[in-house]
Amino acid sequence: MLDRLTGLEVMSKIAGSGSLSAAARALGMSQTMVTKHLATLESRLGTKLFHRTTRRLAITDDGRRYLELAERVLGDFEAAEAAVSADRIEPRGLLRLNVPLAFGIRQIAPRLAEFARHYPGVTVELGLNDRLVDLTEEGWDLAIRIGTLRDSSLVARRLAPCRMEVCAAPSYLAAHGTPRTTAELAGHNCLGYTLAQAGAGRWRMGTSRSVDISVTGNLRANNGDALLAAALAGQGIIYQPTFIVADALREGRLVPITLELPASDLLAVYAVYLPDRSPSAKVRAFIDFIAAAFAPEPPWDHGLA
Repeated sequence: MLDRLTGLEVMSKIAGSGSLSAAARALGMSQTMVTKHLATLESRLGTKLFHRTTRRLAITDDGRRYLELAERVLGDFEAAEAAVSADRIEPRGLLRLNVPLAFGIRQIAPRLAEFARHYPGVTVELGLNDRLVDLTEEGWDLAIRIGTLRDSSLVARRLAPCRMEVCAAPSYLAAHGTPRTTAELAGHNCLGYTLAQAGAGRWRMGTSRSVDISVTGNLRANNGDALLAAALAGQGIIYQPTFIVADALREGRLVPITLELPASDLLAVYAVYLPDRSPSAKVRAFIDFIAAAFAPEPPWDHGLA
């Protein structure tokens, strides 16, 4: 079946130029193909759209009525194409962005005002949760993910490294002592993060994250800020990303603990989005903006050893 939209374009060009040959030249196709499109359109509608003789071509009353509707459809189609093309070129529209809770509050939300000044045509819907969202099913344009990427079908851009730190409040260490080896952690109250890949009762350490250390404690939580609050109150030792504990470390409210095995890195912070040959301008703009904000060193690591 010949393309219906092309048939509408053919009719419009014939009516505007007054001949099949002129319409063919304007559309970049053969006169034979123009004739086929017109014949198919007339056959489907069951009426003549043009009176044709060897010397002249004139539009019929049915053709005139149909042309009015056809050009309205063509206009709407061109407007839709222009709108989509503009979204690929100019950042605008709604950007649905999903970010882990603690990282989003600390590192993303404070930068959205500056992003809005740069891109006033973009409205950001910020989703904050530590659940691994499905971008396709839930309609997110972009997500920030930290650590190992489990979904290889997504396009990922590395934004920044992500360091981990073992630390505790001075009051806890004064009361219970400071562990010097991973084996000594067994005698301490270690607060666990339940969404960690290894689980709340195991801390992955070493430069290659190859050593699992068993830990126990009287608090487990699915949010790093909750563990931070407990640690600041002197409840126990935590093993958390520096983007959560950096301020407390700089201020001395938490103390880093050096063990014989180094704290591992959580690989990196990534921006991930659905595969697309040409992601929308709003997605590209946000990724470039936040990558620049985190370069050359993550701002949360400034001043840390």
